[in-house]
Amino acid sequence: MSPFEEIRQFRGQQQTRRVFLGRASQGLGALALASLLKPGLLGSASAATGPAKDRWPGVVRPLHFPARAKRVIWLTQAGGPSHLETFDPKPKLAAMHGQPMPESFTKGKQIAQLQGQKLTCFGPQVKFQRFGKAGTEISDLFPQIGSVLDRICMIRSMTSEAINHDPAHMFMNTGSQIAGRPSMGAWLTYGLGSESEDLPGFVVLTSLGRGGQNQPIAARQWAAGFLPSRFQGVHLRGKGDPVLYLGNPPGVTRDRQHRVVETINQLNARHDSVVDDPEISTRIAQYEMAFQMQASVPELMDVSKEPVRVLEQYGCKPGDGSFASNCLLARRLAERGVRFIQLYHKDWDHHGGVKEGVALKAQEVDRACMALITDLEQRDMLKDTLIVWAGEFGRTPMSQGDGRDHHNAGFTVWMAGGGVRAGTVYGATDELGYSAVENPIDVHDLHATMLRALGIEHTRLAVKFQGLDARLTGIAGKVIPELLA
Repeated sequence: MSPFEEIRQFRGQQQTRRVFLGRASQGLGALALASLLKPGLLGSASAATGPAKDRWPGVVRPLHFPARAKRVIWLTQAGGPSHLETFDPKPKLAAMHGQPMPESFTKGKQIAQLQGQKLTCFGPQVKFQRFGKAGTEISDLFPQIGSVLDRICMIRSMTSEAINHDPAHMFMNTGSQIAGRPSMGAWLTYGLGSESEDLPGFVVLTSLGRGGQNQPIAARQWAAGFLPSRFQGVHLRGKGDPVLYLGNPPGVTRDRQHRVVETINQLNARHDSVVDDPEISTRIAQYEMAFQMQASVPELMDVSKEPVRVLEQYGCKPGDGSFASNCLLARRLAERGVRFIQLYHKDWDHHGGVKEGVALKAQEVDRACMALITDLEQRDMLKDTLIVWAGEFGRTPMSQGDGRDHHNAGFTVWMAGGGVRAGTVYGATDELGYSAVENPIDVHDLHATMLRALGIEHTRLAVKFQGLDARLTGIAGKVIPELLA
């Protein structure tokens, strides 16, 4: 008899009234938690049948709706891109350049660093050009995105509740400004599982532009919150070792490492049979995933076998850690079954020098975004890959020197692929680009629509937390059918 079995037998024989009542309540709690994490567990044997033991099958089975998309690539433009220099032309603002901002637009409104200062109109610092069959105007700094504009749905009426970077990132990622909530990638991996056997279901890649605004991006932006930690995003570095400590120490073979992992997992499994802790199950799965990643990640990151034309299409050099290189890695991750891929490209925070800053950013992202859309389409993957391009907020139509302040009342994001109604523009800001006035959409609406494209009813993807049904969209959110094909 093993030591663990002896312990269980001893506990079965030596139970005081207090221990019995305590363990009984724990058993009920464990049963409830197990049914929450694995809804098929208490049903029929066929309902519980699923993928291999270490692969999470997802709790949304079957899907609530036919899925238009299988995976998400979320292109985060960190710092707050100016919609007025990118995708939202405002000729009236250009005509009022240098004039006082009408108080009717700003009175009683939330303003970040310009609060209490003289507010002056600051016209767009770029020219706009028509692209696509519909002749949609976007900045002429983005001709490559313009070349695929017929595959894009432009949303010009986005809003956010947050006006400073960290809470705005939290809100865009989790639907709440309060830290500790699950990120959208964690929710999606929890709901749908992953199609990859040897890579995480949720992967994060980061890149820094040449402008030097290296604002920190906290790991809590891709955390699992109150969901089991197996659903948190795994950060892969674009330069150097993609994951620290992933390789074996000198003298340790892969076979020996596997035996170590198996032994540790057996010990963890025995301990889990006693304490019934979901985090131990996570630890078991992640040990095995880490072992698989020792082989899969180096192969993933090695783009040397990619055709030269593909590297030229993206405009990247292998292993340079650029946004373009990360877009190519995003396509490779999507091919390998990763469910949610999030790219962060920093340096969009243009309080000064917005003209030069946006021009530099456009050089870094324009070709790569076009290449990602085109590459996926050529591989017949765009139809079931949802791409989202978004910052955490926009910028003010008022000047902050030669830059713009944070702005959350109206800005632009766009989507492509995955059932999106391509070649359209949804919503609009007012004539000065201050507020969303036509079909305003908030973060909860964007999340609800994203989940619908993936076959999920956002009100039904929920977990009991602190006595409430917690979900990505909170108590709000509505699907915007006009965004979906």
